[in-house]
Amino acid sequence: MGKGDPNKPWGKMSSDAFFVQTCWEEHKKKHLDSSVSFTEFSKKCSKKWKTMSAKKKLKFEDMEKSDKAHYDREMKNYVPSKGDKKGKKKDPNAPKRPPSAFLLFCSEHHSKIKSEHPAKDKQPYEQKAAKLKETYEKDIAAYRTKGKSEVGKKGSGRPTEWISLSCSSCSWSQGESSQCFPIEDDISCGIFINGFYNV
Repeated sequence: MGKGDPNKPWGKMSSDAFFVQTCWEEHKKKHLDSSVSFTEFSKKCSKKWKTMSAKKKLKFEDMEKSDKAHYDREMKNYVPSKGDKKGKKKDPNAPKRPPSAFLLFCSEHHSKIKSEHPAKDKQPYEQKAAKLKETYEKDIAAYRTKGKSEVGKKGSGRPTEWISLSCSSCSWSQGESSQCFPIEDDISCGIFINGFYNV
């Protein structure tokens, strides 16, 4: 049975999953009172599985084959319920959502802003965008030819040196031992250095 549809058959289990399940059931029978973390238990079973001979694994591989055959039979007869289909189409008669405040603002002020900033103001930004696109196309071509591991090894992207900072509201500076703590509604007092708040 799957998550959404209660009539959907369970997924097929692998041979090592059958091994862990069998060991877990045996452990529970032998040690009724002990409580063991299943995560730790499955790690130990995994180590044991890796060292097992092919002859001992054969039993669990047969269990996997029979489970796969059972699963395939179940899936042939399974018909998904109508309510669980992915990519459900919207009802064209359903009412539309109202636009957000931002969209209402944009629709009202769009023509005014467009008249204040003629097309010539766009030119420097279009040139920057064209340069960035050209750089991206070179990088993506190098990425596809060389592979993921070799391209883009520039580091973490964070500065390696500390920048001299100070906080105007509490007179904190970087070299001092006292640190600046964020105060509600006071943005100047949450010193942000190398991606972390200095708290």
